[in-house]
Amino acid sequence: MAKCEVCGNDYEGSFEINLAGKTHVFDSFECAINALAPHCNGCGVKVIGHGLQKDDDIYCCRTCAESHGVSGFKDHI
Repeated sequence: MAKCEVCGNDYEGSFEINLAGKTHVFDSFECAINALAPHCNGCGVKVIGHGLQKDDDIYCCRTCAESHGVSGFKDHI
């Protein structure tokens, strides 16, 4: 068992995520998202999907990006 770095729960079902050379331990996806998901530069929501990125700026959707004057995104769907 390992303790979740967000909530401190010592849970037999904990898991590790390796990101940028650092190992993180969580007991739920909720805690992992709270710790690791980036924030939208427009509205501040946690971006848990693909989002949109331009340089180092991340946005949850085209509306937030365009409301901050960022355009030129391409869909890769």
